[in-house]
Amino acid sequence: MQKSVLIKILRTCTKKEYRDLHKWLASPMHNQRKDVARLFGYIMDDNHLYNDSFLEKEAAYKWVFPKEPFDDAKMRQTMHFTTKCVEEFLIYQELLDDPVNARIALAKTLRKRKLSKPFEKQLRETQKVQKNQAFRNGQFLRNEYFIQQEQYYYFSGINRLEFNLQEMADALDSMYIADKLRQSCLMLANVYKKQEYEIGMLDDVLNVVKTKDFLNIPAIAIYYYSYMAQTNKEDESHFLNLKHELTEYGQLFPVSEIRDIYLLAINYCIGRINAGIPQYLREAFELFREGLEQKFLLDEGALSRYTFINVVTIGTNLKEFDWIEFFISDYQKYIEEKYRENIVSYSLGRLHFFRKEYDKAMRLFSQVEYDDILMNLNAKVMQIQMFYEQEELDVLESLLESMRTYLVRKKVIGYHRSNYKNIIRYTKKLIKANPFSKTQRGKLQKEIEEATPLTEKKWLLEKLKNL
Repeated sequence: MQKSVLIKILRTCTKKEYRDLHKWLASPMHNQRKDVARLFGYIMDDNHLYNDSFLEKEAAYKWVFPKEPFDDAKMRQTMHFTTKCVEEFLIYQELLDDPVNARIALAKTLRKRKLSKPFEKQLRETQKVQKNQAFRNGQFLRNEYFIQQEQYYYFSGINRLEFNLQEMADALDSMYIADKLRQSCLMLANVYKKQEYEIGMLDDVLNVVKTKDFLNIPAIAIYYYSYMAQTNKEDESHFLNLKHELTEYGQLFPVSEIRDIYLLAINYCIGRINAGIPQYLREAFELFREGLEQKFLLDEGALSRYTFINVVTIGTNLKEFDWIEFFISDYQKYIEEKYRENIVSYSLGRLHFFRKEYDKAMRLFSQVEYDDILMNLNAKVMQIQMFYEQEELDVLESLLESMRTYLVRKKVIGYHRSNYKNIIRYTKKLIKANPFSKTQRGKLQKEIEEATPLTEKKWLLEKLKNL
């Protein structure tokens, strides 16, 4: 029973939902089976829900059917009906979570029963609630369309000569365009699967947005500028417009959605940073800082370890040392526990490295081999630079060779493999360079300048210059 859908669902519920579920199952309107109510009571009693020994089917059966021998089929049936009741409760909750959608459902029922006056009253109330909604995202536009649709069905049913077909068509366009643009942005952001997607009618949608007055709708404008920024990276106006929309209208989106929008904007900045445009470090940092302060970047109280590392990386590059120290101390509690120790160790090591507190950084980097390949390689790059600064050239050469072996063993591919191979190659050349040969130094400088990808190009050129 521990791995059943029933237990998985119940473990996601809040205390209020447990109380409401108890009332739900006690009502004969929703449940007429005593075994279902008893099973739910047993699971919720004395924290049994989180103690696997109490979730053995035999133990639960003994409580639900105290005078009967264990019957696996009967127990599975009880679990099935309990799950169905819980699922129906979740459907009910989901409907009520959107007050406009719930009222539309009631209006639809009244219309189907041909109750004209109650329908008209309900529709007016629905429109009033819709107008006062805090958010103006895609769901708002969707509800606007469904309200227009219900009004149209009502008009046509009473043979009214004037219809709201234009209003319904306009609402449908706005709903579709907003949803299409958001979906397109999410497809662009799906960098892990490297999958090619069919964009469908997106080109037509983009043309319509440009030629008609749709950019006054925040749910359309914010995704339009996001998409245009990602696909027209050289035209910075799209990113600036996206930032403006975020500042002006960010409060019109629920937290779960504004988080995605912030990440879209940050991903654009990171792409520009990787393209060698350093001013976007500041743009990304400010977006991260604002998103964290507003709690937008927390996902159900958790902070992605990748986001954490990105914040530390960008902040240290900008020498925002005091804020990064605060960030590591204050936000580490939001990292998933199994990753926390490694992430904090790496982050503090990086902070000490950029502060030139090399002894502290070395101790942290030498104590841990990080599970994440790129984090491990980045730690090795910082060790390379520290050994060079401290003129520990024998240790440095040994580290470079072990890093080369690591790249082969871990099968690092693509951009990252090329980058780290270049770091190893040109660091070795730097060590062996003759400081008294202007020709040799000039040749190496040209090689480094032309090498790509090479994230440590600036450091290598600086050290070459100081030979």
